[in-house]
Amino acid sequence: MTSSLHLPSVSRIGGNSLSELPTVLAELSLTRPLLVSDPFFVANGLLDRITRCLHSAGISNGTFSDCVPDPTTDSVKACVQAFKQSGYDCLIGVGGGSSMDTAKAAAVQAFHGGAMRDYKVPATVPRGYPVIAIPTTAGTGSEATRATVITDTETQEKMLCMGLGFLPTAAIVDFELTMQKPFRLTADTGIDTLCHALEAYVSRKANAFTDPIALASMRSVWQHLPQACHEPENRAAREAMMLAAYQGGMAFSNASVTLIHGMSRPIGALYHVPHGLSNAMLLPTVTEFSVSAAEPRYADCARAMGIATATDTDRAACHRLIDALHQLCSELQVPNPRAYGIDQQHFEASLQTMAEQALASGSPANNPRVPTVQEVIGLYQSLWY
Repeated sequence: MTSSLHLPSVSRIGGNSLSELPTVLAELSLTRPLLVSDPFFVANGLLDRITRCLHSAGISNGTFSDCVPDPTTDSVKACVQAFKQSGYDCLIGVGGGSSMDTAKAAAVQAFHGGAMRDYKVPATVPRGYPVIAIPTTAGTGSEATRATVITDTETQEKMLCMGLGFLPTAAIVDFELTMQKPFRLTADTGIDTLCHALEAYVSRKANAFTDPIALASMRSVWQHLPQACHEPENRAAREAMMLAAYQGGMAFSNASVTLIHGMSRPIGALYHVPHGLSNAMLLPTVTEFSVSAAEPRYADCARAMGIATATDTDRAACHRLIDALHQLCSELQVPNPRAYGIDQQHFEASLQTMAEQALASGSPANNPRVPTVQEVIGLYQSLWY
């Protein structure tokens, strides 16, 4: 079987790699970047730091700092307008997945025109303006993926958009930008990375290139995530998690996510649950639903993480994996939808819509066990309790 592989053209990985941003721009012959981020990074001084770094190298830039959590078609449109105003030749997405996804979506919409809904799957986008992605959380993997997720302001659908046009041209992966991130953010983005790696490994599109990368990512998350959560200034744990997040992004961008992400997007769109947290809510339940269709693959995951041993049968390893995922989510205080504060009546009334949107995203078709609409509804119901 032939595998198609897509990765950023340029990567800088390691502590203080942010300082190499001017060099990366020069390598790509880019001279007029627009920084894309959110008000938090204006307030904490990171955007000023990046601007000074660029100016010291003789590079002028603009700034769009109005990114919102779970980026919307309206926020992307505003970014496109800012990009077009001053003849910029690239975008630099700085922050979590929301900022990077905004930059990626704006790069495509500014290049091709039209509305963002024109680019949701099954449409594919071959080209956009160059994007340099600088993640500040260890989780989304957006710096390595040819995907972006944008909420349609009119319909509240969380749209998955795919294509090479959304793949960053360059990624700067500097773990020092994640130091002192709070517990909840560290936990949720870390479990998101675990989902990326695990889903990529069990996906129907898994391949020989992504398999070892996915296993390495989940092994590192299992070893270092609790430490990063409880010891936020632990440099070794932060560095390991940042690399794992990049590996997870590489893996799922080239092997796809599955049912967890498919079901996560509607929860995020309707109830504004952060993406990593909605994935965390789903991880144990969806894994338990899916293992029977790919026991050897899930058993590999359990062994890679040290949850099971080589002497355990595949079935025993899968049982250990499910128990361990439940324990991890308990240790990291992952709430279910009820504990998060979602209204039960509204949740139950939205089950059919959420299930249909989950399946329409295409991701569940890559799951080892492909669910029906009624099975997805049942999984959502089981989350409540």
